[in-house]
Amino acid sequence: MIPPVYVKPFVKRGKTDAADAEAISEAVTRKTMRFVPIKSADQQAAAMVLKTRALLLRQQTQAITAFRGYLSELGIIAASARRK
Repeated sequence: MIPPVYVKPFVKRGKTDAADAEAISEAVTRKTMRFVPIKSADQQAAAMVLKTRALLLRQQTQAITAFRGYLSELGIIAASARRK
């Protein structure tokens, strides 16, 4: 795999599939080209767990903030900390 930032200098014209394919084939032929190692299934699974956890924390924060907003419309002031 080649990172897109390494291929971008080899694009000669507009953004089309043919131009991208030509740039990739040109980049692959270079001796100094660095490739990205493929992640194992375990590494991908660990990344998925971390991303899912971050998503759940963002959604939890959104729900708490919305609930505090609804309470403030009724005149009830709730603490801003997540645990309170």
